Amino acid sequence: MEFYEQMLLIRRFEEKAGQLYGLGLIGGFCHLYIGQEAVVTGLQSAIEPGKDSVITGYRDHGHMLACGIDPNIVMAELTGRASGISKGKGGSMHMFSVEHGFYGGHGIVGAQVSLGTGLAFGHKYKEDGGVCLAYFGDGASNQGQVYESFNMAELWKLPVIFVIENNQYAMGTSVNRSSSEDQLYRRGESFRIPGVQVDGMDVLAVRGAVEEALKYVRAGKGPVLMELKTYRYRGHSMSDPAKYRSRDEVQDVREKSDPIERLKAMLIKQGVKEEDLKALDKKVRKTVMEAADFAEESPEPEMSELYTDVLVEQY
Repeated sequence: MEFYEQMLLIRRFEEKAGQLYGLGLIGGFCHLYIGQEAVVTGLQSAIEPGKDSVITGYRDHGHMLACGIDPNIVMAELTGRASGISKGKGGSMHMFSVEHGFYGGHGIVGAQVSLGTGLAFGHKYKEDGGVCLAYFGDGASNQGQVYESFNMAELWKLPVIFVIENNQYAMGTSVNRSSSEDQLYRRGESFRIPGVQVDGMDVLAVRGAVEEALKYVRAGKGPVLMELKTYRYRGHSMSDPAKYRSRDEVQDVREKSDPIERLKAMLIKQGVKEEDLKALDKKVRKTVMEAADFAEESPEPEMSELYTDVLVEQY
């Protein structure tokens, strides 16, 4: 039920973000996570808050919500408000919260993999027992710095799980058209990094797989590469008309593999009443509406805020 609620929160939050973008209340880029909810819900549920760290690319709203960050301040950040998690200066792609062990959405494709490897090095250096989850997409998996990171991580046996969220289209080109090895879980083989391919539309499969990966990494055996086969229903970003795939294909995935509907069917089979699930959806929608209202009512940052957080210290 917790997984169901978490995935619903991400879905409804992203739907609302899409609406606010359409109304002009969210500027710049906006990459929605609709369809991929089972990945981050399953993975984040297995890590230890306050001990482990998380880093991802620019499709990051769902990751923040799964880290337990208040939807109000995430939505306020999307709308560029002073009450946002990054004071309105990070926007959709660059939110950040050290307090929650979330080291950012990153706009440079693949850059977060190098930084995540550094976070893992930090865990090992401090001997704090932490593991870093470094998320990236199928498009980023062809970046050179990703392989430099793989090499260092295995060489130094760093506590990192490299997570490829394979939504199959990167920015707009299918994996099998852009990658000579389209079974992405095998990408670590030349570095002796074990890989596993998981159904990223099944939250329980994701949870089970990451539990095994965490055991391996926490035992000091080095990194693991996880490929989560998932699917995004919307375009790469809000400005993408997604003409590189058919509507029928998207509809087919929605009908057969939707992570929320799949879990809902499982819950009903186990005796959960449909009205209880409807009540939960109503509660989640209320939370999201309140987040949108909070964001719209929050003031924009002062002009002086342009000069803060540029350097670590004030000079």
